[in-house]
Amino acid sequence: MSEKNVPILETRKLGVSFGGLHAVQDFNLQIYPGELVGLIGPNGAGKTTVFNLLTGVYVPTEGTVLLDGVPLNGKKTYQFVEAGVARTFQNIRLFHDMTVIENVKAACGRDTRYNLLDAVFRTPRFWSAERAVTEKAMELLAICGLEDSADVLASSLPYGRQRKLEIARALATDMKVLLLDEPAAGMNPTETAELLSCINAIRNRFGVAILLIEHDMSLVMNICQRIQVIDYGQTIAAGLPEEIARDPKVIAAYLGE
Repeated sequence: MSEKNVPILETRKLGVSFGGLHAVQDFNLQIYPGELVGLIGPNGAGKTTVFNLLTGVYVPTEGTVLLDGVPLNGKKTYQFVEAGVARTFQNIRLFHDMTVIENVKAACGRDTRYNLLDAVFRTPRFWSAERAVTEKAMELLAICGLEDSADVLASSLPYGRQRKLEIARALATDMKVLLLDEPAAGMNPTETAELLSCINAIRNRFGVAILLIEHDMSLVMNICQRIQVIDYGQTIAAGLPEEIARDPKVIAAYLGE
C-alpha cells in the first residue's frame, strides 16, 4: 500500500505518437493516495489520450506509467484494472439491457468466489458469494444515490443517473485510482451538484485517488486540490486552483490566443 508521501499513480516523460503526430509528449504527473487532481485543457488538447495511456488502451511510445511504484507499460487493459486503475468514459458505456444492480455486480469479478459447478448446482458457496456481491453492489449504489433504482434497466435511467451508475460500476473493481472522464458532461446544475456530492462521498469513504477531466470550471475549482493543464499534448501549467485560474498561459489556451 502506498504511503502518503509516495505517489499512487505516476507518469514519467510519458508520450504517444500516431503516424509522426505527437498526441502527448513529456507528460509528467504524480497523484498521491486520497488526492483529487483535475486534468484540464482546450478541446483536442490530449486529455482523453492521457486517460487511454493510463488505462492500457494506448501503448506509450515513450515514458512510463507507474502504479504504486510498479511499471505498467505493456500491460493489457484488464491488467490495468486488476492492478487498481478504473475509469469512466466521455460516452457512457453501460450494459443497457441489464438492470442497474447487474451492471455493478458485473464488475465484482474478484468477489465471485465459486466455480462453474457451484453455479450449475447452486451450492451453498454459490449462494454465499452471490449474497456478498449483492450486498456490496447495493452499498455502492447507495453511495451514488441509486439504491432505489437497483432493479430497473440501466437504459431507463435519466442521463445524470447513468453517469453515476458508471462511477458505481468502476468502484466495484476495488480500484486504487479512479479516472473520471468528463463526468458532468451534459448534466444540468442540479445533477452536477449531486455528482459533486457523490465524488466527495467516494473520497471520504474509500480514500481513493481521483484524476478528473472536466470542462465545468466551477466543478473543477470547487473540488480539485490540484490542477494540471495540457495543450497540444504538453503540460503548460500545474498548481493550486487559484494559481491556475490566473495563469496567463492557461487563459491564453482557453481563449485561443
